[in-house]
Amino acid sequence: MNRSAGNSNPRSGPENGGGAESAVRSTSPASVLVYREPVYNWQATKSTVKERFAFLFNNEVLSDVHFLVGKGMGVQRIPAHRFALAVGSAVFDAMFNGGMATTSTEIELPDVEPAAFLALLKFLYSDEVQIGPETVMTTLYSAKKYAVPALEAHCVEFLKKNLRADNAFMLLTQARLFDEPQLASLCLENIDKNTADALAAEGFTDVDLDTLMAVLERDTLGVREVRLFGAAVRWAEAEAQRQQLQPTPENKRRVLGKALSLIRFPLMTIEEFAAGPAQSGILTDREVVSLFLHFTVNPKPHVEFIDRPRCCLRGKECSITRFSQVESRWGYSGTSDRIRFSVNRRIFVVGFGLYGSIHGPTDYQVNIQIIHTDSNTVLGQNDTGFSCDGTASTFRVMFKEPVEILPSVNYIACATLKGPDSHYGTKGMRKVTHEAPATGTKTCFTFCYAAGNNNGTSVEDGQIPEVIFYT
Repeated sequence: MNRSAGNSNPRSGPENGGGAESAVRSTSPASVLVYREPVYNWQATKSTVKERFAFLFNNEVLSDVHFLVGKGMGVQRIPAHRFALAVGSAVFDAMFNGGMATTSTEIELPDVEPAAFLALLKFLYSDEVQIGPETVMTTLYSAKKYAVPALEAHCVEFLKKNLRADNAFMLLTQARLFDEPQLASLCLENIDKNTADALAAEGFTDVDLDTLMAVLERDTLGVREVRLFGAAVRWAEAEAQRQQLQPTPENKRRVLGKALSLIRFPLMTIEEFAAGPAQSGILTDREVVSLFLHFTVNPKPHVEFIDRPRCCLRGKECSITRFSQVESRWGYSGTSDRIRFSVNRRIFVVGFGLYGSIHGPTDYQVNIQIIHTDSNTVLGQNDTGFSCDGTASTFRVMFKEPVEILPSVNYIACATLKGPDSHYGTKGMRKVTHEAPATGTKTCFTFCYAAGNNNGTSVEDGQIPEVIFYT
C-alpha cells in the first residue's frame, strides 16, 4: 500500500501516528524526495476504542471532511471524521446527518481559532483536555458553539482556578458574553473582596458599559466611593478614545450614561467630594450644589444619587464596651466628645454605640467621625440622628460605609451630639479585648485621651462607650 509523494493525504507528526510510519526515500541527481508510508494494520497496535479514536485525531487516515479554520494567513486545514464528530456533538450531528446536512468535504470556520478547534477535536476524539491561559476563552467559545458541555465545564473550572483580582473584570466580561452565570457570580464576588486591586487592573478600562454598570450597582463593593468615581472616570476616558471622542468632561459624562447615577456621591465626605467630583466638570452645577447642600444642611434635601451604604463585610458583627458603669448627666454645648484609639489587627468600624437622654424618650442630632490622628484626615463620617428610650442602654449610630482601621495606627473616634443631658460611662478601661467565639481570634483596643477641643470624654469616663466593627 505504498503511496506516492504527490498524494494529497499526507500524515504529519508523531502524535498522529507519524512515529509509526517508515520513511522511504528515492534519490535523483536533482533532489532528495522524502515521503511517508502509513503502517499497515495500525488498528492491531491499539488495544482499546479510545486509543484507536485518539490515533485518528488530526489525522488524514480515514478522514472524510476537512475544516478550514481561522482567517487570513492564519487559516489551518484540519482533517476530521464525520462519525467521530457526530457522536460527540449534536451540532456536528445536525451538520452531517440532519435534514439540511452539508455534502461539502471542506467546511470554512472563519470565526474559530485553530488552536481552540484542535482542543475541541482532541476532547471529542480522546476525552483529553488541552487548555491553557492563552486558549481557554476561545476553547470555551468553540465548546459552546458546538454544544460540548463537558468541555465547556472544564474551561469554566480552569477559569475559576485562575481567577484573580487583576483578571476579574476581563473574565466577568467574557462570562457575561458566553452566558456563564456561575463564573460571572464568582468574578463579582472576587471584585467585592478585592475591589481596589480589581479597579487598578489593566483590563478594567476595557470592559463594556453593561459590565461596568453591573459592578457599580452592587451594594457589596469594598472601596471608598471617591475611588470608585476615579475608576469610572478612567473608564470614561478609555471609552471616549474607543469612540474617537475628545476626553472632555461632557464626553465623559456622555459615555458613562446611566452608570454615572450609580456612583453614590452622598457616601463621600465633603472633603472628598470637593476635591474630586465637584471639580471634575462631569457633574452639572445643579448636581454639585444639591450634593453640597446634602453634606452641610439638616434636614438633608433630596438628591438624585443613591445614598444607600455599600457594605463589603461578611461574617459576624462585633462590638466592645469600654466602660464598666453608667452614671447620669453629661451635657452638650456643641463641642465634640473624642477618644483616641488603636487596634492590634485590621478591622472595619461600622458605627458607635452612644448614650441617650436621662429625661425619657428623646431624639438627638449627631455627627460621628473617625479621624486619622497623624494627618488629621476624616476617614468616615455621618450626619444623622438617633432616638433613645430614656434607659442607660447604648444606641447605635452607623457610618455611611465601613471605615478601615489598620493595626498600630492612631485614630480619633468623635461624636458631636445636639440634645438634652445624657447618661455617661465611668470606670473606663484603657485596654479592651474582644475574642471571637468561633476562632478565638483576639482584637485588642487601646484607648487614650484625645487632646484638643474635647467635651470631656476620656479613658475614665464620658461618651462613645461602644465601638461596632467587623474583623
